[in-house]
Amino acid sequence: MRVSDSSPVTVLLVEDDDVIRRSVAMALERYGYHVTVAGDGLTGLELSRAGGYDLLLLDVMLPGLDGIGLCRRIRETSMDPILMMSARSDSVDVVSGLEAGADDYVVKPVDTAVLVARIRSLLRRAAYAPSEQPERAGRTEPDGRLVFGDLTIDPAALEVYRDGEEIALAPTELRLLLEFAAHPGVVLNRQTLLRNVWDYGWDGDSRVVDLCVQRLRKKIGADRVETVRGFGYKLRR
Repeated sequence: MRVSDSSPVTVLLVEDDDVIRRSVAMALERYGYHVTVAGDGLTGLELSRAGGYDLLLLDVMLPGLDGIGLCRRIRETSMDPILMMSARSDSVDVVSGLEAGADDYVVKPVDTAVLVARIRSLLRRAAYAPSEQPERAGRTEPDGRLVFGDLTIDPAALEVYRDGEEIALAPTELRLLLEFAAHPGVVLNRQTLLRNVWDYGWDGDSRVVDLCVQRLRKKIGADRVETVRGFGYKLRR
């Protein structure tokens, strides 16, 4: 993944509907993105493994290998940003895509302005670099690493370790953990997390928060992020 230089952002679009595929690709190209397209999941998997993409845009319903399965397969080897496209905002497909490792989703028919805003937000998360150290960490090492029990976070290197072993986090998972680490012991509600992590300037779908927290817990320990019912979540010191 490359998001820091001045060359065009590269997007892999996997969509089986010819009309939607062409219209989305043309819309993104008008915004300066370089788009590679695939019409089925297996082709999308092959192209994704070839690498070189800044973001993957996957439809849920795909022939051969559906978008959920494709997302899972990609997450086996890659933490590149993934944005899912679903035909219905309230469908089980949305939840399944987020559980499979997607960072966010958009609803079809796709509004170009919303799609570009989500892409830009996701790319900012992927390129995130904290401007300052969190102020209330559980323990701060001389080299700036933050320690919470068996969990060690290196904000400068954007690396996370559990029991000394590095953990691979997707961009949104990492940004979410850094947000918690900046406020250990402080309850953060879903609206705050949507604003600070997902960069939503409006009320978004809180399911993206809940499911990303679930994924994060599986990697850093189920008890590290505590649910405060009726309010939100907090990172245990």
